[in-house]
Amino acid sequence: MSDTKVVFMGTPELAAEVLRAILDAGYRVTGVVTQPDRAKGRKKTPVMCPVKELAVSEGLRVFQPQKVRLPEAVEEVRSMEPDVIVVAAFGQILPKELLDIPRYGCINVHASLLPEYRGAAPIQQAILDGREETGVTIMRMDEGLDTGDMIAKTTVPISEEDTGGSLTEKLAKAGAELLVETLPLIINGDAVYTPQPACPDMPYVRTIKKEQGRIDWTQDAASICRKVRAYSPWPSAFTEIDGKSFKIWRAHTGQTFGEGAPGEIAFDADGHMAVRTGEGMLYLDEVQIAGKLRMPVSDFLRGYRVTPGSRLG
Repeated sequence: MSDTKVVFMGTPELAAEVLRAILDAGYRVTGVVTQPDRAKGRKKTPVMCPVKELAVSEGLRVFQPQKVRLPEAVEEVRSMEPDVIVVAAFGQILPKELLDIPRYGCINVHASLLPEYRGAAPIQQAILDGREETGVTIMRMDEGLDTGDMIAKTTVPISEEDTGGSLTEKLAKAGAELLVETLPLIINGDAVYTPQPACPDMPYVRTIKKEQGRIDWTQDAASICRKVRAYSPWPSAFTEIDGKSFKIWRAHTGQTFGEGAPGEIAFDADGHMAVRTGEGMLYLDEVQIAGKLRMPVSDFLRGYRVTPGSRLG
């Protein structure tokens, strides 16, 4: 397969895992397209994404267009002479002019079992919805958003402890392995392309915004607990305590005791900190107050006075 020229398009850690698998399988990567460096930290220093870090370390050609649909961006990709373009969590929609360039098409590694969870945040949404499994679909891209023909799928279980971060790692590994198994079938003409069923009512999972991590204590405890898991590590599930930002990194549901309003702090007979919700109690396990590191709630309580009956949010 070393003669097959691959252009890779992706940005986060999941995509870097897929790129590493392509390189390890011996494919000739003639170019890597990724998002522009983003300013981070107080000093707003530009930081390379995981895909760019890997590409630079391997001496690969890197292209970072602000908009890949611009004519000059399409021509830059064309100059890389791809036989196939592999896309994984790239973050931009590809125009038809670019989709038509490679003879084997543009192949997407999508982190869901299509047609469910089309869009930008399928991993987090599967946890939010309380699903017991999700997976990866290898598909041939068309002009729609994750609507192209399906080629291969693999299922990945979701454990009760999985966070957005840990499930991303599982799906990245599964997707990388599935792609390496599927690429030879595509190149040799043995792949089977299955059209997705018409799903007009299937909602798209939009890009996550930071404010979505804010906890609404009128929701039930199980839903809030899933939010804590889904939005770890980003954007995190957060609220306020005494006017300060208060992130909840780990929590669990538990026995309800006493009465009170949603968001009210309570302590059980063993001194465990819990919060009343619209239905049930959310017990806090690991938290982080503004200006401090994340820590077990027992450590937090040793250094911060919390009054039973006070409210979060």
